[in-house]
Amino acid sequence: MLHSMTSEPEQQIGVGNPDAFQRLWTPHRMAYIQGENKPTSPDAGDGCPFCSIPLKSDEDGLVVARGESVYAVLNLYPYNGGHLLVVPFRHVADYTELDDAETAELGTFTKQAMTALRTASGAHGFNIGMNQGTVAGAGIAAHLHQHVVPRWGGDANFMPVIARTRVLPQLLADTRVMLADAWPKTDS
Repeated sequence: MLHSMTSEPEQQIGVGNPDAFQRLWTPHRMAYIQGENKPTSPDAGDGCPFCSIPLKSDEDGLVVARGESVYAVLNLYPYNGGHLLVVPFRHVADYTELDDAETAELGTFTKQAMTALRTASGAHGFNIGMNQGTVAGAGIAAHLHQHVVPRWGGDANFMPVIARTRVLPQLLADTRVMLADAWPKTDS
């Protein structure tokens, strides 16, 4: 039976009580919810994705840029399009465990990530931060990582609140190429 654009949506049996919301299904998020690819212990060699990513090609690991002590990688489960992580190569859990060179390069990469995101996508603002420890919300608490989340006015920030859904307009592989091309070149 065809419905006109103004008719009520067809109700599906078994999905709960009807309400005014349409549903955006994001089955790819189930891997994150179920903890797929999470380390089984705090040890570096025990399935830590942040230790294994640098061993892959940039394309396969979604790496945007590599430095001496840190690298920038796309978040596999982003809060917004272009959501980057700045990660030390060394397996440390706490910010206070970084040495001075790692701390400096983490800061430099954060600034470069912001520049690349502004250049590539015109980001209006950013959420930047680290969740230290599982109780603070760190998904992978055993390996330090800083989030750099681009933001735009009207960027659908309401979606997680009302629909527990993220709206991402671009595939991660395409985003990686765009940001790698926009990453500031340094004289080294």
